[in-house]
Amino acid sequence: MKLVKEVMISDVICVSPFAKLREALSLMKKHNVKSLVVEKQHPNDAYGLITYTNVLKTVIAEQGDIDLLNVYDACAKPAIAVGKSLAVRQVAALMTEHRVKRILVLEDNDLLGFVTMDDIMAVLLEQVD
Repeated sequence: MKLVKEVMISDVICVSPFAKLREALSLMKKHNVKSLVVEKQHPNDAYGLITYTNVLKTVIAEQGDIDLLNVYDACAKPAIAVGKSLAVRQVAALMTEHRVKRILVLEDNDLLGFVTMDDIMAVLLEQVD
């Protein structure tokens, strides 16, 4: 089985935790992505992740205002993260255990990218042919 570094996405879009949700949604729309990495505020801080699901829960289900709420109010922080040399099957186990579709990839607390459930499924589907 492949390693995380072989399937991860390294081109990630980041957003400040203090940005308004409208700004985060605008970035998602502009870059055609379903999630953004929430930046650290200092070197020892953790990265976060904001997804469509977080926004739906905060804005639709809880009737939040995208012009008043910050990314920090809706994001998952700290985000679940793994190292680049972890086996993809271990990442799949983490995803199913924690019910998430994206996991950050870090090296020494620095962001390298993230891996998605779709990336892992693509590896599995390659083996089917």
